[in-house]
Amino acid sequence: MSIAAVFPGQGAQSVGMLAEVADTYPHIGTRFQEASDLLGFDLWKMVQEGPAEDLSQTENTQPILLTSSVALWDVWREQAPEPAYVAGHSLGEYSALVAAGSIDFADGVQLVRLRGQLMEAAVPRGQGAMAAIMGLEDDVIENCCAGVEGVVAPANFNAPGQIVIAGAAEAVNLAVDACKEAGARRAVLLDVSGPFHSPLMAAAKDDFARALESIEVRMPSCSIVQNVSADVPADVDVLRQNLLEQIASPVLWSSSVEKMVSLGVDQFVECGPGNVLAGLIRRISKATPTAGTATPDALTTAWAV
Repeated sequence: MSIAAVFPGQGAQSVGMLAEVADTYPHIGTRFQEASDLLGFDLWKMVQEGPAEDLSQTENTQPILLTSSVALWDVWREQAPEPAYVAGHSLGEYSALVAAGSIDFADGVQLVRLRGQLMEAAVPRGQGAMAAIMGLEDDVIENCCAGVEGVVAPANFNAPGQIVIAGAAEAVNLAVDACKEAGARRAVLLDVSGPFHSPLMAAAKDDFARALESIEVRMPSCSIVQNVSADVPADVDVLRQNLLEQIASPVLWSSSVEKMVSLGVDQFVECGPGNVLAGLIRRISKATPTAGTATPDALTTAWAV
């Protein structure tokens, strides 16, 4: 059996998450205390008590999800085999790299906190937008975006028939209307704070490049398939450059999953709260099962893979 561990991005968070698994596995709380000490505020309290608005702020969500995912990975790896591959959706790529020893946990927590702050600051609130488009082929959505005035483009290729677009607010609205006219089953604006993974995020790259250069990045202990290329990086320089480009480039999640399956992966394990990636993987590769880790029962099942 060839296993890939996958790590979710923003959208997987919820108030009260991981309470049951933390009661069973004290290591969860230990990881959250480490991250809280690094950032100077109580991440676990925010997770358990909210409010949801604070939990959903990008600069908070990113370190909280990385901490959650790495903590669940730690618990799962106590009894599970080494995966052949890791991958993460957007922010989840950093969780994957920390889990696989490419980036130290302390560096990862602080790096994604900064990443969230820079992404929030890149576009003034209200000037950017994202929208989910369901039920259209990729090329039709791309043509709808190209056919309207302003900056808008696909940002997340999540699964067949499920694409997220991002860009300037007015252009996104026009593209949503164009997609509806083209026959989209659903085309709706998302409640997000910025146009992530769009060209408008380029303003965040310079400061983030300096932060990336300031930390040690190693090749991971197992192969990683990265969002930007849907491929395994040749060396650490390519890996680092892909992380930088990811900020303003689309997440090629469908292609990443297909790549891992083509490389022989026949089981996915989602290390993170919720089951967002499991749902996407079912649409991308129906024959490939995905186990979860977000509850004690799920962890027991995941150990059996």
